[in-house]
Amino acid sequence: VQLQASGGGLVQAGGSLRLSCKASRRTYSTSAMGWFRQAPGREREFVASISWSGGTTRYADSVKGRFTISKDNAKDTVYLQMGDLEPEDTAVYYCAADRTFSRSRATQLLESYDFWGQGTQVTVSS
Repeated sequence: VQLQASGGGLVQAGGSLRLSCKASRRTYSTSAMGWFRQAPGREREFVASISWSGGTTRYADSVKGRFTISKDNAKDTVYLQMGDLEPEDTAVYYCAADRTFSRSRATQLLESYDFWGQGTQVTVSS
């Protein structure tokens, strides 16, 4: 398994969750990473991304200021810290790896990602 996402759950509006994405060593060491989400009946959409070096991050406008993406090189893991959650954040969250090697690339384009995790459900109640 290249990517394993975890950390989803049920939380009340205004609460927080931290998602984790454990990557294989080979994937983690050569990829930029991203988080996407898909709500029922909607297209999969970009949430956040982080470059291979960790020096570049990018966020969707809808989560800017509430979510933070980070990475732990010792654990081959990327995190998505989600705060001030809203019912509109309810979705299946997917992590993904972009194998186009670049120190600063952190794309929001879904088609740029080569590997996808299995998804983790986040449900925010009002």
